[in-house]
Amino acid sequence: MTFPLALAIIEDQAAIRETLHEYLCAQPEFRCVVIAESVEEFLALLPAAAMPPQLILSDIGLPGLTGIEGIPYILAQLPEAQVLMLSVYADAERVFEALRAGAVGYLLKNTPLAQLKEHLLQVAAGGSPMSPGVARFVVQAFRQQPADAPVDISLDQLLPEPLTSRELEVVRGIEDGLSYKLIAERHHISLDTVRNHIRSVYRKLQVNSKGELMAHALRRRRS
Repeated sequence: MTFPLALAIIEDQAAIRETLHEYLCAQPEFRCVVIAESVEEFLALLPAAAMPPQLILSDIGLPGLTGIEGIPYILAQLPEAQVLMLSVYADAERVFEALRAGAVGYLLKNTPLAQLKEHLLQVAAGGSPMSPGVARFVVQAFRQQPADAPVDISLDQLLPEPLTSRELEVVRGIEDGLSYKLIAERHHISLDTVRNHIRSVYRKLQVNSKGELMAHALRRRRS
């Protein structure tokens, strides 16, 4: 990973956009190259950007194209970019729609700025961060299935690699709404170890390459 990372922010609410801009663009790890209030404006500004954005932090509720609808347009122009959603919505419908569209992570807007920075760096390192409330929908969908689920769909089919006992403990901590720090304290392990387990869990869930399958699993849980 080479710093600074080229970052773009798409947010229509001026106060939030300015707060994100002021904080993130002051961090030495990032260089803000595009700041826009809509997907359409982002695409219009892109040709004049100092360098192509590597990380894109996008709201969902935008004027014109929504953040989710805009992902395919963004990735068509920037196939190597990583899109991280930032939203007030934590419902399963929007989560799996965003993942299906190509987002690599999904955070809630109440995420503290310092944690948001950490999550962006996780994305750059290959991770798929999610706020605890959002992650609950994902990990539960892959850990168990409803009693009335079709017998030809098993957890083994959903998980190419089984989670280890420690990874399951970390997953339970996420489901309980614990921060990474509290999970580390609960199991007497380091914060870096927790982060490594989280990365492994999301890799095994294949969030990016198995988005359609995740959407199916989440739909079954909601039915």
